[in-house]
Amino acid sequence: MTSIDSIFAPAIRGRFYRAIDPNFREFAIAGSRSAGRYSRVHEPTLYLSSSVDGVEVAMIAHRDARPVALEIVELDVEASGIVDLRDANALQAAGVDLADAVAPWQDIADAGGTPSSWAVRDRLVEVGANGLIDPSRKRPGLWHLVLFRWNAVDAPTIRLGGQLGGAAD
Repeated sequence: MTSIDSIFAPAIRGRFYRAIDPNFREFAIAGSRSAGRYSRVHEPTLYLSSSVDGVEVAMIAHRDARPVALEIVELDVEASGIVDLRDANALQAAGVDLADAVAPWQDIADAGGTPSSWAVRDRLVEVGANGLIDPSRKRPGLWHLVLFRWNAVDAPTIRLGGQLGGAAD
């Protein structure tokens, strides 16, 4: 039998990156304002990348739906309760299928449906996860941190670091 603790990756501490519209810099840690791979419109979710390259690769999928120039901000993160989607044992213990996480979602959401990746989030929240590590589909080796909750009691903490400029143009 698998313990609930075996679902979670070791605590994460470090610098992460996010592309934001410079006009909304004060909301950099407020989370997404629209639906995402792991979030319905009404579910604040913070999508971060472990590297600047990760931000730039992630933005490829959003080129048509973003401002012309984005600013990359640095965020200091301390997080536990994270499920690593790269860990087959953690996925099995959580009852999650990686295929559901990486399946296309945008057209389904736009048509009013429920993408399978939203069900992945629902399941992870059900087992007590604060977020997940999402492997890059565009560049193997890169990864992203997706937080379902932060800066609350018993949740990951996020602090705004510096800014790197318009590297996501």
